[in-house]
Amino acid sequence: MAKLEVENFKEFRELEGKTIPTGDWLTITQEMINDFAKATMDFQWIHVDLEKAAKYSPFKKPVAHGFMSVSLLAKLLGDSVSVKSAKMGVNYGLNKVRFPSPVLVDSRVRLQGSVQHIEDYGDNGLKITWNCEVEIEGADKPACVAEFISLMFE
Repeated sequence: MAKLEVENFKEFRELEGKTIPTGDWLTITQEMINDFAKATMDFQWIHVDLEKAAKYSPFKKPVAHGFMSVSLLAKLLGDSVSVKSAKMGVNYGLNKVRFPSPVLVDSRVRLQGSVQHIEDYGDNGLKITWNCEVEIEGADKPACVAEFISLMFE
């Protein structure tokens, strides 16, 4: 789906309480999972050992880290919505994070989301609470459901 672009904070505020465009599919590769394992030093075999996963995992293939799904929220949101006047955006925090379904290697995920709440932050910023669901193609349950909070500055 096409990315939603708004000019400025005034226009962005009109999105409060509304659904944002569904994101494009992103394939979760073994290379991405391995890189995430290196960055977090979480080398559980279910993530990085293809032979052991094929033999012992109920899924018969590696699974992405749950926290990888959360880490993708900033990228997936950025692919769905942009504010042209924004100079910078940063992660602020998370509420109510859950991982209902595993993301198997080579699965495709995308973001379903909405802008739950927008409030002023300092002189030139906004604090945005997003409702996010990372959907797995063909799965009954999402990979991740989270209330994600970010800051954006003009």
